[in-house]
Amino acid sequence: MRAAIDRFFGLTEHNSSIRQEVLAGVTTFLAMAYITVVNPGILSAAGMDFGAVFVATCLAAALGTAIMGLYANYPVAQAPGMGQNAFFTYGVVLGLGHTWQSALGAVFVSGLIFILLSVLPIREWLINAIPRSLKLGISAGIGLFLGIIALTGSGIIVSNEATIVGLGDLTKMPAIFMILGFVLIAALSARRTVGAVVIGMLVVTVLGWLTGAAEFKGFVSMPPPMTTFLELDIVGALDLSMVTVILTLLLVDVFDTAGTLVGVANRAGMLDERGHLPRLRRALLSDSSATAVGALLGTSSTTSFIESAAGVEAGGRTGLTALTTAGLFLLCLFMAPLAQSVPGFATGAALLFVATIMARALEDLEWGDVAESAPAIITAIAVPLSYSIADGIGLGFITYALIKIASGHASRCPMAVYVVAGIFMLKFGFLS
Repeated sequence: MRAAIDRFFGLTEHNSSIRQEVLAGVTTFLAMAYITVVNPGILSAAGMDFGAVFVATCLAAALGTAIMGLYANYPVAQAPGMGQNAFFTYGVVLGLGHTWQSALGAVFVSGLIFILLSVLPIREWLINAIPRSLKLGISAGIGLFLGIIALTGSGIIVSNEATIVGLGDLTKMPAIFMILGFVLIAALSARRTVGAVVIGMLVVTVLGWLTGAAEFKGFVSMPPPMTTFLELDIVGALDLSMVTVILTLLLVDVFDTAGTLVGVANRAGMLDERGHLPRLRRALLSDSSATAVGALLGTSSTTSFIESAAGVEAGGRTGLTALTTAGLFLLCLFMAPLAQSVPGFATGAALLFVATIMARALEDLEWGDVAESAPAIITAIAVPLSYSIADGIGLGFITYALIKIASGHASRCPMAVYVVAGIFMLKFGFLS
């Protein structure tokens, strides 16, 4: 048995062992287990049942991660992505007024397109054509958007007629516990503690139970009924008003996946002498397939998680790491009561921490080139302030194209940017 596992995953070739891979898989799971609570919390705001989304999240993560491990042999785990779930709820459902069923349909369609792009050379053209500065601006903007959601959800930031937004009552328990949770998570991360996000969430959750600020509903039970299974509305997703929604889902998924795979593979020493990823097409097919499968189950876009780097740091080098993580997500199915016992201020602390990580993308901008940095900053600002990832991205692409034309460098702007900018201009002009 050991010999068969060694041959299938190439453990000896990667200077690894079953024990090392299993420990790495556990490490990855601890680093990203928060998604099993945070994702249902976000999607339930769109009218979806928390328990059903919890099951869909666990299954999507388990299946997607297993596919990545068995088919691509990558130590990369997958789950519904942060940012994509916020766009699903606050952008598509609450922002544009679409049903969550239509939003799931849009996720499914974007997944199918991503599968097609992963098979054809178009994927490489799209990824390489979009300027790096816009990719950084999108990442930072989504991070700031998550921060706004976390701060408003806990009452730290509130609406104000005179100043649009203002500071809330910091003496209330949700605000106090959210700040405490965030500080604890950040401090543990600074100490390089594995599972810092999960630990921070659990600590403030227990404090919430003890003080009556949160209700404990139990630890273990049979999985809740998955009422979201096959509830997607593909016909509704094909409405003309959903074009930019699908485009945004696709763009975010493509860039997020590319960045994560390169980052994790680099840490694992998997890049070849040209800096290219081995078995890249298999990895991208695994990721895009997971998005389509996740939509069928009832959750927002599934993507590769940068937290996989924690497992790589622990020695994970092959798909056996991912397979271990997938197994742990399946075990989570029986912990729905515990997930429902985690209060909003605990998930908000995790959201705010993820926001600070994603916002760091701005440090890599070419600040000396205004034509590159300005559109990226516009994107990063517009996403949270417009409360729409799609609209923020659209403004970024439009300003990038117009600045290049006005500065006399139209030829330096990739055709893909003009295409995307044109689509968003049509959207703002006729579909808003």
